[in-house]
Amino acid sequence: MTPGQDEHVWSLWRLMAVDTGDGDGRTDPVVAPAPAVSLRRIFVRFWPYTRGGRRWLALLLGFVLLGPVVDAAAIWLFKVVVDEVLVPRRLGLFPPVALGYAGLTLLAGGLGFADETTSAWVGERFLLALRADVFRHLQGLPLGFFERRRLGDVLSRLTADVEAVETFLLSGVLDAVAYVTELAVFLGVLFYLRWDLALTALVVAPLFWITVRRLSTRVRAASRERRRRSGSVSALAEETLGNIALVQAYNRQDWEQERFRRENLARFRATMAATRLRALFEPIGDLLELVGALIVLGLGAWELVRGRLTLGELLVFVALLSRLYSPIQGIGRLGNGVYSATAAAERIIELLDQQPQVADPPTPLRPARVRGAVAFDGVWFRYPGTTRVALYDVSFRAEPGETVALVGESGAGKTTVAKLLLRFYDPERGALRLDGIDLRELALTDLREHIAVLLQETPVIHGTVRENIAYGRPGATDAQITAAARAADADGFISRLPEGYDTVVGQHGRLLSGGQRRRIAIARAVIRDAPVLLLDEPTTGLDPESGRRILEPLGRLMNGRTTIIISHDLRTVRNADRIVLLREGRVAACGSHADLLAHDDGYARLDRAATLTKATR
Repeated sequence: MTPGQDEHVWSLWRLMAVDTGDGDGRTDPVVAPAPAVSLRRIFVRFWPYTRGGRRWLALLLGFVLLGPVVDAAAIWLFKVVVDEVLVPRRLGLFPPVALGYAGLTLLAGGLGFADETTSAWVGERFLLALRADVFRHLQGLPLGFFERRRLGDVLSRLTADVEAVETFLLSGVLDAVAYVTELAVFLGVLFYLRWDLALTALVVAPLFWITVRRLSTRVRAASRERRRRSGSVSALAEETLGNIALVQAYNRQDWEQERFRRENLARFRATMAATRLRALFEPIGDLLELVGALIVLGLGAWELVRGRLTLGELLVFVALLSRLYSPIQGIGRLGNGVYSATAAAERIIELLDQQPQVADPPTPLRPARVRGAVAFDGVWFRYPGTTRVALYDVSFRAEPGETVALVGESGAGKTTVAKLLLRFYDPERGALRLDGIDLRELALTDLREHIAVLLQETPVIHGTVRENIAYGRPGATDAQITAAARAADADGFISRLPEGYDTVVGQHGRLLSGGQRRRIAIARAVIRDAPVLLLDEPTTGLDPESGRRILEPLGRLMNGRTTIIISHDLRTVRNADRIVLLREGRVAACGSHADLLAHDDGYARLDRAATLTKATR
């Protein structure tokens, strides 16, 4: 992109950005624009996704090449009707000409049907491959990516933007070939009829080209802004509706509506800017077409009067001329459409250029049997893009069958330890080991297969109770699912649900209570049957009675497994084999509950706070 084009893009962005409402003139874009990408790079990047349908592309090209020939033949028959039937009044030639028309019409219809259905098949196969690959890539990106990005914008790229890429790469290319073929065929026939009139007709062609060049830069800038604003609208809608309870509880409906209105208004402005530019091309093209047709019609009439041109030739020439200008205009419209599609392609490429922060080793180790010994050896870590160190030289061990608890105030680094154990991130220094093997030497799937996780948020998918429990072990039998539910003390309430294990729990499990969701999550961890168990705040957000009922199935789940439990509530960790106290990312103390209570003032304060919380409930 040239400096002038780049400045135009950013001026549009500044003009249409959302006002923060602070009154200081600053802007707060919900979704930042994607980096500009050349057309060549877009083509090279996405062409491999046509691999499954390339043999059909040759057939489509055949349809594209044959179509203009059939159209030209039908127009030529019109000359025969005028010059050989109507003017000399020889009606005997009409039946074969009529049959010719009928045959060409049927052929054109067949070609149109085959072209449309084959194009749809090839295009949908392309979308299937690209969308699946983008979704697969997204699932491998680090948690930090999703923490920084608006989910609605990511979904917009995965859906609408992927479809726009198909328009650029397949539909756009085929349309371009069709327009060029039409130009070649119709221009060839025109030159065959009268080369001098054909040259005259091409006088306006450079004007078409200049018009396209003048408008294309602005269309591209406006299209980029429209795509970005579409992502912003999706992001705000997803955020607001996903937190509708919070919005309603705090009476923020009007504020959210205003935010949504501003983004929609900005999208409206960008859409109208692009539409006005594209719409401006149509009347300009029609005017230029009219000028060219009038010039040719005037010269043709002069030649007709002088006897150097037949009436049929003149009429056919004008008909072919209108078909000649149509692909010229189509190429102009296609250029504008390509610029709109490139804006979507840039957003997809920005996603695909994001790289996972952790990856499988070239030749991963695959231990035959995992006992579950976990060790942190001098681990240092800071989150990408930050300067604050989250963990300083952290070391501790959890032997098979042991329970190690991580406690400390908020921000001490407890959840960071869990993320490193699951290899959402890798340490800057030091190592995490499973049975003495550095986690970086294991395949990610193998590592996570040996860890059962009970997350603080207790995520539940929109599906049945059965599907939620079996999520921990694909292919689990009904008997295994029921046994896991019983071990998690969940079978009782599940049986009382309207459809038992086939009850749909709703989005995020909102049809269940917090304790019920937690017990389903425990059942999911039970059916996983992994040697290492990671518990992140297992009783947070529960009332004392629900917390007590959770502890019993948790005890059964922890039995015989290496358990690492993260908790603010010291009541859940007092029986741990070892308690690691973290303070500002460092191991401040390590020992049993009694030892820490006697020798560490910080731990004693946490215990008193936990006791006070229990007493006030």
